[in-house]
Amino acid sequence: MLHVALYQPMIPPNTGATARQCVGMNAHLHLVGPHRLDLSDHAVKRAGLDYWPHLILTKHPTPDDFVDWLARENKSPWLVTKLGEHRYDRAPYADEDVLVFGNEKEGIPQAWHDRWPDRRISVPILGQIRSYNLANTVAIVLAQATSTAALYPPPHP
Repeated sequence: MLHVALYQPMIPPNTGATARQCVGMNAHLHLVGPHRLDLSDHAVKRAGLDYWPHLILTKHPTPDDFVDWLARENKSPWLVTKLGEHRYDRAPYADEDVLVFGNEKEGIPQAWHDRWPDRRISVPILGQIRSYNLANTVAIVLAQATSTAALYPPPHP
């Protein structure tokens, strides 16, 4: 199972779409706080997130809590950033890898870029845009990582 971490997400629909993608691809979602998203049962039901009960979700109250979890699990994350030197479709993903995505405004903190400089990957931007939508980027990278790590189940008969 792959892990998807959203660093201090800001836009609820991006988080919802990412959660849906995680359920569909059997990935574990990590939300790195602090964030201002309302994830109460009432808010989730009101938003129509019928897949939410199937989501494997871990909330890390602070970035330090998340980094401590990475250390305890002996994991070096893949940082998905437009500053990445390696293409997302050429990374050697493996089961239990962690894919980290920055928030919609500021991205991933510089300290994390400095800490894992060889683990930065990017989705090529060919047209005249500043960046891709967060949820779309998660979908692109998670699908590739799932395929590369051979985590797809056998096809239905």
